[in-house]
Amino acid sequence: MSGGSRDSNNNNNNDGSDERLLFLRGVGERNEIGPASWFKPAHYKKPARRHKSARQLVSDENKRINALLSKANKTTDVSAAAKRLVPKATYFSVEAPPSIRPAKKYCDVTGLKGIYKSPTNNIRYHNAEIYQLIVKPMAPGVDQEYLKLRGANFVLK
Repeated sequence: MSGGSRDSNNNNNNDGSDERLLFLRGVGERNEIGPASWFKPAHYKKPARRHKSARQLVSDENKRINALLSKANKTTDVSAAAKRLVPKATYFSVEAPPSIRPAKKYCDVTGLKGIYKSPTNNIRYHNAEIYQLIVKPMAPGVDQEYLKLRGANFVLK
């Protein structure tokens, strides 16, 4: 009797596992990943550049405004047209004039505030210790490398 009940349990387990396999296969079919997009062709390629820079936006806007003003000013006199032209220096202008404040000077060796300047090789330094240990015994070619980093080197031809 016990042997017969085992066979009936195995048959019941097989029926349950078959249903489970069918269920899992159905779930797998429904979860398949389809094509990336149904409304774009397969060979579609994204454009390389999508946005304009701020400088391009400002220049395009100035061109547009000046074109509108020039069309409107064709019927009016020249003096009124000159008064209505868009000024070059506006709040939105990207190209600003150079600063009135003096440029900050930094030490060529340490990057700290460069208070002093060597009279022999024009290297800026922070304090006397840097001058005694580094700037004063510096070889002639090395000082030009420090000046090249700052953009103050000179080339003899």
